[in-house]
Amino acid sequence: MTDEMRPGHTGACYACPRACGADREGDICGLCGVGAALRVARVSLHAWEEPPISGERGSGAVFFSGCSLGCEFCQNRPISHGAAGRDVSEDELCRMLLALQEQGAHNINLVTPSHYAPQLAKVLRCIKPRLTVPVVYNTSGYDTVASLRLLDGLVDIYLPDFKYASSDLANRYSHAADYPAVAEAALCEMYRQVGEVCFSADGMLRRGMIVRHLVLPSCRHDSMAVLDRLAALLPVQGIRLSLMSQYTPEFAKACPYPELHRRVTSFEYQSVLAHAERLGFEGYFQDRSSATSVYTPDFMSE
Repeated sequence: MTDEMRPGHTGACYACPRACGADREGDICGLCGVGAALRVARVSLHAWEEPPISGERGSGAVFFSGCSLGCEFCQNRPISHGAAGRDVSEDELCRMLLALQEQGAHNINLVTPSHYAPQLAKVLRCIKPRLTVPVVYNTSGYDTVASLRLLDGLVDIYLPDFKYASSDLANRYSHAADYPAVAEAALCEMYRQVGEVCFSADGMLRRGMIVRHLVLPSCRHDSMAVLDRLAALLPVQGIRLSLMSQYTPEFAKACPYPELHRRVTSFEYQSVLAHAERLGFEGYFQDRSSATSVYTPDFMSE
């Protein structure tokens, strides 16, 4: 483990905003649910990202185990909450990334990577000269600026969530009252690194940011507040917005909040979409047919 994960050489991990101080190097799992080793749940060509990420051949997705956020409605629960997967060395991960490129992936897509940022920076420094496709950092938005700075020059495309404007909602559904402030700082650092969106002649994103927001049931006003904050933070025309209606209540069956036990209504989603259009966002939008588990990989079959 690198010194970024052990301030004062104590072995304590501060890689994510939780700053839990777990001795992951000593095989003690942090709040992210994993130890020091890179733990991978799935590696595959993935067709269900935004069009300029997935393209015709698919995104080269590496789904990492564990998560520093822990949302009640997470659709990747088997790997984010349960840490399903297997440990891989940095050399093995390098080989996996090169294999995805050889299979024709449009990009290398690192999914839920935040709690591995120091290790991934080391891997990317090693392999970046051999990559001819962009590197995508696909994150919840719950990232420290310090961890993101380790990736400066190594990541080409940031694909973060911006989940909440309300600290109360962030605490209720993701147990992270500081999420709005943390995400705002993280998004600004991401944009500083990669700048305005840049597309290739075939419409694939080569550099820049797509910011995702998932509309939750009963939360349309907070969604509009998220878009207001995003428009105030970053140049609206410099990024792309992915406004998602794919919230799937079956992933929230075990959560204690009954308001999450239903789908988002057309009225809720269309209200937020209309607000995005008023603010001038361009990007990618969904219809309600996307609210199904069919688009979620079966991690347990790997």
